[in-house]
Amino acid sequence: MHPMISSTQHTVGLLLFPRFQLLAYVMATETLRLANKVAGRSVFRWETLSQNGAPVAASNGVPVVPSGLVANAAGLSLLLLCAGYDPLAEVSDSTKAMLRKRARLGGMLGGLDTGTVILAELGLLAGYRAVVHFEAETGFRETYPEISLENAIYALDRNRLTAAGGTATGDAMLAWIANVTSPELAVRTAEALIHGSIRPAGAPQRHSNRSPGNPHFRLLVTLMKDHLEEPLGMDEIARRSGLGKRRIQALFLRHGGKAPSAYYLDLRLDRARDLLSSTTMSASAVGAASGFASPEWFCRAYRKRFGLPPLQHRKLLLSGIGAGRFD
Repeated sequence: MHPMISSTQHTVGLLLFPRFQLLAYVMATETLRLANKVAGRSVFRWETLSQNGAPVAASNGVPVVPSGLVANAAGLSLLLLCAGYDPLAEVSDSTKAMLRKRARLGGMLGGLDTGTVILAELGLLAGYRAVVHFEAETGFRETYPEISLENAIYALDRNRLTAAGGTATGDAMLAWIANVTSPELAVRTAEALIHGSIRPAGAPQRHSNRSPGNPHFRLLVTLMKDHLEEPLGMDEIARRSGLGKRRIQALFLRHGGKAPSAYYLDLRLDRARDLLSSTTMSASAVGAASGFASPEWFCRAYRKRFGLPPLQHRKLLLSGIGAGRFD
């Protein structure tokens, strides 16, 4: 045993919710397994938990058999909520009570992918920095504006650990391992994962989130993104940017591949899609929050872009079909 690693054993509970992200679950458990291998002893143990003891199907349909009930889990160093699509659909009252009790007692809680949404819904992220999968970000900000949501791959803030899911789960677990044992063990575990260097918490979730290269185009897109609910007219965009309308038109055709109005409309429809997939807002409320003056206009524009009316598309998105997720 390395002298910097104490003899304390840490137990992690992974509470699975229907259609959880399998990749996040595997990354969490494999990181812990390899940490034990590197340490030369069982520094970590983990339990796969469910609410009722029955197998839980991941988002790809693969069932995972739990080792026990979350209600019977005791002595956990960290309880991670593993969720995916529609995370609030099947959270029992007893689970809610258990999570609130654990929070009151100062227990370490975490959320992988949209497990963060469950913690937020229960009021367990107030005053904490948090991270959620980018596809749930728009709805999360709309529903929980009081929570400090970061555009990052994970956040470790005192006794809360949240991660965007996927391979970011490995980085989050490595950061937690460094915190409860030693940075050296975390680094050596990352090497065992063939993970390279541990990514910092603030690393972006998507390369596409990087702003366009042209500074004038970047300014224009930022103006649009900052005014999706109350869209700016082209005269106002020109005034605020200090650019002429002909110059704006040329910039969008060159860097955005379409006219400014079409680009702006796509940004608003993307927001509407994100709200439909990550909130329970009505179609009319989603349309209003995306800058459409009437439900009829919203429905026509949405159907033209995505091929289905908003509420029908919501059902498809929540089923995981065509949602663009990597899980």
